[in-house]
Amino acid sequence: MGAFLIRRLAFLPVVLLGLSFLIFALIQMLTPEMRAALYVRDPRQLSAIDEVIRTYHLADPIYVQYATWLKEILGGNLGWSETAKMTVADAVKAFFPATFELTILSFAMTLAIGLWLGTISAVHKDRWIDHVSRFISITGTSFPTFVVGLALLMVFYGKFGWFPPGRSSFETQLLLGTAEFKSYTGFLILDGLFNANFKVVWDAFKHIILPAATLTYVEIALLVRVTRSSMLEELGKDYVRTARAKGLDENTVTIKHARKNALIPVITLSSLLFVALLGGVAITETVFDYPGIGRWGLIAAQQLDIPGVLGFASLSALLFVIGNTLADVLYAIVDPRIRMQ
Repeated sequence: MGAFLIRRLAFLPVVLLGLSFLIFALIQMLTPEMRAALYVRDPRQLSAIDEVIRTYHLADPIYVQYATWLKEILGGNLGWSETAKMTVADAVKAFFPATFELTILSFAMTLAIGLWLGTISAVHKDRWIDHVSRFISITGTSFPTFVVGLALLMVFYGKFGWFPPGRSSFETQLLLGTAEFKSYTGFLILDGLFNANFKVVWDAFKHIILPAATLTYVEIALLVRVTRSSMLEELGKDYVRTARAKGLDENTVTIKHARKNALIPVITLSSLLFVALLGGVAITETVFDYPGIGRWGLIAAQQLDIPGVLGFASLSALLFVIGNTLADVLYAIVDPRIRMQ
């Protein structure tokens, strides 16, 4: 296991270097004047555009430009975002915690419900629970995210007034800017617990539940289908019939043997779902006016905020590479045979 992990981690810098080449190649499509915003930390620097071009070697040979750009990126300088009115690095720090909090809750719900529903529908094939799971899968796949989100908003907020949009109420926002409330993590629910302020915890939960439910309903559809299909394949194999013939308990056969072997395609899909959520689900965050990094990335794209778009794209690509590496490690944990490849 250790050798397998070392091989995967040793390959990670190579992938990240190749990713940097690709992003830099895309940047070269812009003029030096347009690329200048990728380096400044204050928009007032752009008033002396020629000086910025000279300082950051934007008119020099490609290899000099790449070395300068990589040095700035590694130093945390991603440029100035006009839409966020702050540096791109500060914008990521400001918006990412909200998305991460939403991602953790959504992914936990998706994984728990998806694995359970996919497994039980395969075990009880063509029974009522299987029909229910297939209905959820079909509707979750068919309905666009914004339709599900708007429907939940109209029912639970428009009709009952239970779960408002946004990330927090006006009262909570006022409290966050005072000395009475200390921000430890940037996650409202955790910070509320650390401050022993359960009003903030409940307020944050009320605002996050609908976007989390929307993402869960949409993302769970594919996970249920893949889990069900993989489980049906495993349940039809000889080792399952042999285990049953030996008199093993059905739960042991299903959970310990069949589902463990059915997890390989599920891990692949789950890692992609998690990275997609972590990269910021722009539509859901926009529908619920949730101030996450996906909503910021969408606004940056609409307003041609090039540093903001590239910062968002770079973060998403980085998360995708890391997510795939973690998926490889999980493969080896679930199936030891993969470690020998």
